[in-house]
Amino acid sequence: MEKKRLVLKLQAEAQMPTDFGLFIMKAYSSKPLDPMPHFALLSENLDADKVVNVRIHSECITGDVFSSNRCECGDQLHFSMNYVGQNSGIIIYLRQEGRGIGIINKLHAYIHQDKGLDTAQANLALGLEIDAREYDDAVTILQSLGVSKINLITNNPDKIRALDEAGIEVMSRIPVIIEPKEANAEYLESKKTLFGHLL
Repeated sequence: MEKKRLVLKLQAEAQMPTDFGLFIMKAYSSKPLDPMPHFALLSENLDADKVVNVRIHSECITGDVFSSNRCECGDQLHFSMNYVGQNSGIIIYLRQEGRGIGIINKLHAYIHQDKGLDTAQANLALGLEIDAREYDDAVTILQSLGVSKINLITNNPDKIRALDEAGIEVMSRIPVIIEPKEANAEYLESKKTLFGHLL
């Protein structure tokens, strides 16, 4: 039986000045008071009729908020915000923590990783999918903003395929170049060899 998708709507928006420039922050959810909405951060000089620079970023509390060095997610987010702040575009922030497994399972997976499993093996050891992320809501947000052609800020070929298949034309890929750290070198190698990320 196919899972029924809830209708995603714009629930609120406001200006948000940041270290990377002024953004319009929009909250999208099926419920007006949802405590965990998706976000779209639009640069102030956005022109949706042109090819738009877009970053689709899945939530990573440990990296984005607490600056964990186990991953490079926070660095990727800041790279993308800086790029969009300077060149215009949109950051879509999807609430699908830990490749869709949630923060509690992510911490359990870290324990397995500390025992020698890679990030994919750790998820499988917990009986979870290797990558449970979906990008339908990102497509809905882009369509609601009138965006149909994008330059995608990503190292993940799965995102390019998902958007192309949904009718969002990816004109080019903007690589996210992050210097590896000692604590995340093995993790980045796993992303490259297991997930095919273009690092």
